[in-house]
Order: sequence, then C-alpha cells, then structure tokens
Amino acid sequence: MPVVQLEEVTRHYQMGDQRVAALGGVSFEVGEGELVAIVGTSGSGKTTLLNILGCLDRPSGGTYRLRDADVRGLSDDQRSRLRNREIGFIFQSFHLLPRATAVDNVALPLVYRGLSRRERRERARQVLERVELGHRLDHRPNQLSGGQRQRVAIARALVGKPSLLLCDEPTGNLDSATGEEILALFFRLHEEGATVILVTHEASIAARCPRVIRMSDGRVLSDGPPGGQA
Repeated sequence: MPVVQLEEVTRHYQMGDQRVAALGGVSFEVGEGELVAIVGTSGSGKTTLLNILGCLDRPSGGTYRLRDADVRGLSDDQRSRLRNREIGFIFQSFHLLPRATAVDNVALPLVYRGLSRRERRERARQVLERVELGHRLDHRPNQLSGGQRQRVAIARALVGKPSLLLCDEPTGNLDSATGEEILALFFRLHEEGATVILVTHEASIAARCPRVIRMSDGRVLSDGPPGGQA
C-alpha cells in the first residue's frame, strides 16, 4: 500500500467575492521508502500541497489517503492525532523551543503518546545520537549552530517513528557547506528506508533526488526522474 495517495486533489480559497484555485487537480502516489522532491516557483501550489500532505489543511475536492486514512473526511482532532502518529515535519526555520534543551525539544512529540518522561528522554537521546548530536543533549538552541539546530529538528521529526518525513526548504537558512551536510543526512535516512518528501524551489537540490514532481499554477507539470518527463 502506498504511503501517500492523491487523486484529483483541489484546494480553493475565497478571497472576498473571488474564488482562487491554489490546487487544480493533483494526482500522484508515493511508495514506502521513496525520496521525492516537489519543486516549483513561488505561487506554484507546493506550499498548499505540503499543508494538505501534512494534515494541516484538507482538500476542497478529490481524495488524499495517508496510509489507509481518508484525510478529507477526518475531524480536526482526528487529523491532529494522525499527524502526530504518521508525520515528521522538518521546517526551514527549525521551530525549536528556545528555552528547552535539545533532548527536551526532540522528546516533545512523545508527550502525546502516553510515554513516561524517562522513556521520552531515552528515545530522544537515541535519535539525537543517530543524527550525530549525542554530545549536545543538554544544549539549548542558542548554544547550537544552524546545522546543529536543523539536526535537532530532524531528530524531533524522527522520534515518533513516522511513516512520512515532510521537509519544507530544509536547507534554506543554512550556508552551502552546512546545507550539504543536512542533505547528506536526508539521503542516508532514505537509504535506511525512510519515506521522504522534500519541498524546494532549488532545482539543483531536486536534481539529486531519484524522483521529482514539478509543479506550476497548482498542477503537476511533470513527475519522474530528474531531467526526465512523465
């Protein structure tokens, strides 16, 4: 069963008396263990699509299934629970709690899983070691470099063992050398079996992914290997 299935997904917004189409019938599937880049310029619809994939928004029409759940038919609370259980988010601006240590930032999603504080911290420690930050457990974000903060954010996304990692311009706030380290980490996670969707406006990053979905004006322009058309 695919991790992600979209069939003719649309999203419309009402702006005054005008109806604006942000997505105009998007269809694709993402299988277990795939690494997919979604690329497009500003206004292409990729941010709206990311919000739907991440269960932060629901489609106006069509079907979005995450695992076996029809997301469009879920209540807000059901979508929140699905998001916590199945999705790991990695953002451009990290979104870390400034007064919390690295290990407490990473453990945060597990609060809603019913685990004890000791279990949460132990799982957070294990994942921080996986992203090579086992020596920074008790450091706060202002004591970490940009690359280290992004590694904490990646560990936080991984700690709940999600079905899907959603990455929104994850190297956008990093210098080129640090960005390269973070990309290498994503490729390693993919090799270990993670399902990753990486949203970017940078064609050079998309070109290094096995599969690229190119978007324009709320529609899929092409879907296939880098440089190819589908």
